[in-house]
Amino acid sequence: MSSVKVAITIDHDNLIRVDKLVSKGIFPSRSRAIADAVAEKLTRMERGRLAVECAKLDPASEQALADEGLGSELGAWPEY
Repeated sequence: MSSVKVAITIDHDNLIRVDKLVSKGIFPSRSRAIADAVAEKLTRMERGRLAVECAKLDPASEQALADEGLGSELGAWPEY
């Protein structure tokens, strides 16, 4: 994965917190700490959107779709 250099503005207190993580060796650099934080936040937001969409599904309807047609084919499936 290629990286692109960007400039950001960050609150001084948050910068101090990032610097503490770097000085403890948790991250090798400020850049890596911030990049990892952004990636984690984006992943969490994407999961949240997925959960919202999944909550819209009707479980009974989804089960009916999943079971549709299985009755006639069930005997033809090999036993594991």
